[in-house]
Amino acid sequence: MNDFFTYLSRNWDQLLELTYQHILMVILGLLLALLVGIPLGIMSARNERVASVILAFANIIQVFPSLALLAVLMIMFGLGFYTVVIGLFLYSLLPIIRNTYVGLKEVDESISQVGKGVGMTPFQLLYKVQFPLSLPFIIAGIRIAVVIAIGVATLAPFIGGEGLGREIYAGINLRDPNKIYAGAIVAAILAIIADFLLGKAESRFKTEK
Repeated sequence: MNDFFTYLSRNWDQLLELTYQHILMVILGLLLALLVGIPLGIMSARNERVASVILAFANIIQVFPSLALLAVLMIMFGLGFYTVVIGLFLYSLLPIIRNTYVGLKEVDESISQVGKGVGMTPFQLLYKVQFPLSLPFIIAGIRIAVVIAIGVATLAPFIGGEGLGREIYAGINLRDPNKIYAGAIVAAILAIIADFLLGKAESRFKTEK
């Protein structure tokens, strides 16, 4: 244990840089998933036939082994940072699409009818009534997506990416347990913090609802 803390004290700057790279990949992948996933979730809630196609496609991506998917993306887009971001974007889609769809479906129809009765347009009804009421579900989807993305991002070194995975796999190659523990523990802490903060946000919106 003393060796581990000694390793941390000597390499904290490198670990900080790898953590920054890890967080950046996750944030960019998540932002892309939000930009695409929320509109797809809204489309799904409006049309069940469309929903079956979109959700089936997102499910296929989700069940595809992460390393295999990253390998396919590497062939298509090459090695590097942006290929990892595309992979994280694809893995983050399903929980965001599904939870947006479920959240909008859970809005009481009588509330929507009241909005229509006071002359709201479909966009106003969505923006001012339905979307705010579905936020707890959407945040729950984001919460799941972030935790998944943090885990998948540790595979980034296999396709030329950076992040905490580089520390883990360097430790495996060098048979250095301190490197493995450092990368794995920091990644786990990131996932726990993200889950806790988004859980708090989800609870807050549920209370306001």
